[in-house]
Amino acid sequence: MIEGECFGDWQEDRPRPAHLGLGQILRRMLWNPAWNEQLYLVSCAERLIEAPGQHSVDEINLRVARQLPPGPQTLQFRLVFLSREGMRMVKLVEYESRPVSLSALQEAAT
Repeated sequence: MIEGECFGDWQEDRPRPAHLGLGQILRRMLWNPAWNEQLYLVSCAERLIEAPGQHSVDEINLRVARQLPPGPQTLQFRLVFLSREGMRMVKLVEYESRPVSLSALQEAAT
């Protein structure tokens, strides 16, 4: 990939649902392995910002790759942090990974 080249729009990984019903909320309070994995990804992201290391990059890459359909494309992630400044929400890109082969990641995940 050439520096600055973009292959498509960035997509949020595992966006939160806009609405949950009462039954879903109660069930999630008792059993929610997807949320546990999401918390682990947040921990990896925080570690990556505080003390960059390949382990956190590898874990994030593998877990994002599991959610994507197989294909020859590349995977690249970035960490975007939101903060409130007065009445405004400010987005700050703190980290952008190198592109890696999605097929290689998916093979490693199986």
